[in-house]
Amino acid sequence: MATTRKDPLTLEVIELIGSVVARYYEEYEQAAAKYSLTGAQARVLGLLSLEPMPMRRIAQKLKCEPSNVTGIVDRLEARALVERRPDPADRRVKLAAPTEQGLATAARLRDGLNFAREPLAELSAEERGMLRDLLKRMLGERVL
Repeated sequence: MATTRKDPLTLEVIELIGSVVARYYEEYEQAAAKYSLTGAQARVLGLLSLEPMPMRRIAQKLKCEPSNVTGIVDRLEARALVERRPDPADRRVKLAAPTEQGLATAARLRDGLNFAREPLAELSAEERGMLRDLLKRMLGERVL
């Protein structure tokens, strides 16, 4: 296993993944700025556009502290992009949820991200599926 970490192919793959991540974040920051959002605010809004969730879960998904998420949600709420509402399953828990304006902004943000979409379009459906499955496997998720 130790030799795998140092072989040239592994090092090249690590570099390529790093380049993809850096370009993704750069484009996300640029797209977010068009809506006067930070990249972190845009990522939270995008995440919430999939489903409302409590701060702790947002923090887990973004790999950051819940207190950071609270500040981000506060700023999104001040702009009427997000609202807090009671969790129907546990009314003691507050969910952050996008407003209609927040959903529309998240959709425009997603539509403005071309970096990943254009190169992926050059891959066949089978290749995109294989890439998805490999990435899930790398993240320890179960591949069906």
